[in-house]
Amino acid sequence: MGMDRCAIRVTWLSLGRALLASGLTLCLAACKGTGWAAETDVYLLDMPDYGWEYGCMGTACGNLFGFWDRNGLPNFYTGPTAGGLAPLDSRGTNAGIRSMWASQAGFDGRPAHQPGHVDDYWQFYECTDSDNYVRLGRPEHAPDCIGDFIGLNQKKWTNMNDECDGNIDAYVFVYWDKTGQRRLNFQPTNAAGQPVPDLQSGLRAWTRYRGYEADVFTQLTAFNPTVPPGRGFTFSDLRREIDAGYPVLLFLQEFSRYYRSLSNPVPMAKANPEIHSMLAYGYQIDEEGTAYVRYRESWASGDGFSRWTNEIFQAGLPCRGVIGYHPKPKIVAVTRPSDNMLTLRWEGPRARLYNAIQRTTNWVHRYVIERATTLTPPNFVQVAGPTTDQQITLFLDCGCVTMSFFRVRLLEP
Repeated sequence: MGMDRCAIRVTWLSLGRALLASGLTLCLAACKGTGWAAETDVYLLDMPDYGWEYGCMGTACGNLFGFWDRNGLPNFYTGPTAGGLAPLDSRGTNAGIRSMWASQAGFDGRPAHQPGHVDDYWQFYECTDSDNYVRLGRPEHAPDCIGDFIGLNQKKWTNMNDECDGNIDAYVFVYWDKTGQRRLNFQPTNAAGQPVPDLQSGLRAWTRYRGYEADVFTQLTAFNPTVPPGRGFTFSDLRREIDAGYPVLLFLQEFSRYYRSLSNPVPMAKANPEIHSMLAYGYQIDEEGTAYVRYRESWASGDGFSRWTNEIFQAGLPCRGVIGYHPKPKIVAVTRPSDNMLTLRWEGPRARLYNAIQRTTNWVHRYVIERATTLTPPNFVQVAGPTTDQQITLFLDCGCVTMSFFRVRLLEP
């Protein structure tokens, strides 16, 4: 027939999407005697698909925070584009969303006299020259977009994790634990003990800048040949993240190439190696048990799929490691509708997981409300929930205590 099983699978997937787009249904249930079994096909809904601007990781982070802006944490984007709600694409009038990861003078409501990320750091793709603010002898703008916090395009540092100097234009860096262990909320420092921004620490700093908190981890993939056996991020780990409602950033890079020599336009002996970045938000398992990851490619090209192996993922590069991001809830309003009622409103993750085989949608994140009468020591007990909403009204027994403390807690899935 001239088609291998992978090609047949892609054909069926393409046909299925075409039928679903036309309002028809394609049933992939197993039929006795055909050898075809239903796949596992699970993904998070409402995922943006932005076009590449000023770096693939900047764009991938734009997709990540655009997702969270639409799903429970609306303060990540508050600019004029799309009425302040991160749009699903960056085409046409939605182009202003790019300011979330790369701000620029005169763009998306920013004053024309106020330099931003693009004005201070960007010249052209893979430029090795000094940053613009250095060459022009002007002060560096205060960080105000994702790219500023993660070090994107910023040629400020040397000897990053004993790998490369950087970052050249369009590039960013991650300080991995090379033993394959997971690093949680890690903050790298230079030889003088001063904090150095990288992707993980920058995502936490950006989150705080927008008024939230988050846990962020980095981990090399288990199929990375530099990782000791039994360590590293696995497909089971990916499933747990997606099932728990958390997209995962994929960092693509040749496993053992840590720098390269460039002269574009000035010589740089240890410039960043080639990388690519994408955002995983779903997974599939075919009838033979082969695992696939679903992702946004950072090119506004729709869904991408790859086997979860050390095969090429995209752009000629394998997935060296991943970055996980877990935002935390935050109470934003407390009101008293009456003397014996209290209304709490909070912002926090609120994602929906779609099962394409069962054709079901479930809210993933659930919250409980806890109350304490003292904080020394804290004695919190659950008084409401679980709920997938982000607001609740409690009826108070005002005769029991003179003071109460309340908190919202996100449950494990």
